[in-house]
Amino acid sequence: MDIFLSALSAFTQGFASLTWQAVVMIILASALLYLGIGRKIEPLLLVPIGFGVLLANLPLANLAAQDEGGVINILYEAGILTELFPVLLFIGLGAMIDFGPMLANPAVLIFGAAGQFGIFLTLLLALALGFPREQAVSIAVIGAMDGPTAIFVTSKLARELLPAISIAAYSYMSLVPIIQPPIMRFMTTKKERATLMATGEKKVSQKVKILFPIVAAVLTILIAPMGAPLMGMLMFGNLMRESGVLKRLVDVSEGALANVVTLFLGLTIGASMLGGNFLRWETILIFILGLMAISLDTVTGVLLGKLMRVLTKGKINPLIGAAGTSAFPMSSRVVQKEGQKANPRSFLLWHAIGANTGGQIGSVMAAAVMLAIMAGLA
Repeated sequence: MDIFLSALSAFTQGFASLTWQAVVMIILASALLYLGIGRKIEPLLLVPIGFGVLLANLPLANLAAQDEGGVINILYEAGILTELFPVLLFIGLGAMIDFGPMLANPAVLIFGAAGQFGIFLTLLLALALGFPREQAVSIAVIGAMDGPTAIFVTSKLARELLPAISIAAYSYMSLVPIIQPPIMRFMTTKKERATLMATGEKKVSQKVKILFPIVAAVLTILIAPMGAPLMGMLMFGNLMRESGVLKRLVDVSEGALANVVTLFLGLTIGASMLGGNFLRWETILIFILGLMAISLDTVTGVLLGKLMRVLTKGKINPLIGAAGTSAFPMSSRVVQKEGQKANPRSFLLWHAIGANTGGQIGSVMAAAVMLAIMAGLA
């Protein structure tokens, strides 16, 4: 009987150790998995994050990112705390990006700049709510819609907020197809959304495409050296792509490297979200501010698009402004989809990608400028 009771106790120990916070987080993990698998919303991000949340909140499993000696803890310390994963991911991202649409129409860079306004507006709001400067900057960078950039900045300024900010940044980046469309429709009329733009793709010479990452790396790093690790790797990846002589390395960078890093990033970020840490007012406020930052990015981008439509006498579709974020290529796809809903003959993808790649550069620059300011204040 004693053996039976001992076996029963061991069998039920895990269930007995479940807290209400863990149950809530398991439900949240299930929701993320449903969105990724059932709704097919950015599954490459939501499925690893969701499963990481699930594993971390199973008691006695030793699979939380904070569980010393656990396999996920090893990945977390080696890749997140050292900033290695974000930097490696930017090599893959650079190898994927075609800056041709932006180079063919440099004017779209203005949308990439407008797409960062949410960062600075949210920074002011976070400071007004009493967050210390370092934490306020880290929270505001969620508005970059760029998980690696958010991790990079937070690991330097407010490591204690890294789990909350990481999962907020990646979750919101994944949910761009849900967050942006209602704002875009609210701020524009159907007539504005139906605006046709010229679809003729301008050609950019290969020489220009090769020179761009070199020149961009030099100029942006000289202007904002604090962002050098991200900008440098982004442009290195793009140079490999455009050089035409490193196909094997490009294939590895945009394929195996990007996929493995995305897998480990998602899993470790999800596994950092323990119920006891997550279900607190401070964390909830961070998520609210992060959502505001992303929403304000979209608002300012669309407002600029509406202004450009007036200045160009109706030649610009204001939806393009919503692509001026670094959520590449999610924002571009959202703009294309919303444009075709209003006008089936509309093809905005080429223009949106130009703004989207400009937003990628803009987000790193914005983060680098804020890091430089914080270094100067230290």
